[in-house]
Amino acid sequence: MKAKIYLNKNNRIRIMALPENTTLEYSNENYIDITQHEIEALKTEFNLADAHTHQSQSETQKEIINDLPNLWYAAERKTQYQSEQEFIEKFYTLHGQTTALKRKDEIYLVYAASIGMHITATYLMQRNMRVGLIEPCFDNLHDLMKHMRVPLSPIDESLLYDASNIYDNLMKNAIALDAVFLVDPNNPTGFSLFDLDAEGFIEVVRFCKDYNKLLILDLCFSAFVLANGKSRFDIYEILENSKVSYIAMEDTGKTWPIQDTKCSTLHTSKDINNDVYNILTSVLLNVSPFILNLVSRYLDDSKNDKFSSVNSLISKNRQLAIQYLDGGLLKYYQPKVDTSVAWFEITNPDVTSDQLQQVLVERNVYVLPGKYFYWAHPERGQRYIRVALARNTDMFTQAMITTANIISETYGK
Repeated sequence: MKAKIYLNKNNRIRIMALPENTTLEYSNENYIDITQHEIEALKTEFNLADAHTHQSQSETQKEIINDLPNLWYAAERKTQYQSEQEFIEKFYTLHGQTTALKRKDEIYLVYAASIGMHITATYLMQRNMRVGLIEPCFDNLHDLMKHMRVPLSPIDESLLYDASNIYDNLMKNAIALDAVFLVDPNNPTGFSLFDLDAEGFIEVVRFCKDYNKLLILDLCFSAFVLANGKSRFDIYEILENSKVSYIAMEDTGKTWPIQDTKCSTLHTSKDINNDVYNILTSVLLNVSPFILNLVSRYLDDSKNDKFSSVNSLISKNRQLAIQYLDGGLLKYYQPKVDTSVAWFEITNPDVTSDQLQQVLVERNVYVLPGKYFYWAHPERGQRYIRVALARNTDMFTQAMITTANIISETYGK
């Protein structure tokens, strides 16, 4: 059975079963953010919307699942502090961020990246800080700060492309701001300041230090640098040596297929640590020690297989997306870092991302329109769609074939 998607009197989406061979009716005009799209996408056959991990376990990861009772009882035998410190040590060591471990008692754990971002937004709101946020980026960063009434200005990603111009570009576009908020690798484009060296990042840090700006870093996709077979620069060595004020957030949620069981970290410069800590303790006490034990095992697994269980599936699905979608209506956007999403440009100026998404979702394929990522200039985002890659390859292959057929039938390729 297919389904009709409609709005009830409270403007909530509902689904009604329809006979086979019935065309779905859908309108995307009533969604205000990406997450609302992602919630609805969970109901579809080919959900390519959220970047969460929906693939199955690898063979070695199945061994972790089989060991869940032991992980539970092991958590009971440890103190909360022991569980936290073991996780922190493994996470930052695996990522090559050993300088952060010099202050590991001031690395704070939260159960989702959005919680760390909410704490950050609260800090910004309390100090009436004006923030320059990278554009495009995932829209909940913008929304969290908007709901806290934090004044926002866009920092176009292109201003960071050439390391030799970054300082001057920030002088022209961020001098009147109090904070610079970057995402690296960026979601959805895969842009990174660390593609070949750290020169671009050092220029950002230099600007922020020279002009007393708070540097905020969303590093939640950084595991994909490792999955690409590269090593991460020790970002915290650069930050600590510069004495710049900073807030850095990292995450496990987009890396391993553990049913949204995850942990995120929040780490700041010494000068603002106490202020951020006082906000954090009003939000939560701790992350479950069982979750910390579980995620720690996935850290071990990726250390042992050099992230092959993560990279092999993502790489295969990326190639399938390029094979079936690149050329004609869609053009694949080459990232600096291959993450778990693919960004496609719509080449036909008469077709918007809203229109393309609606055509696809009416046939049970759900991708994200680009307008939400361009939070300050949604019209620019109408030229793009985002496709999530962390899916079982059999399902993803069928989704790509279906998408390619729909595009061909509707737009002639």
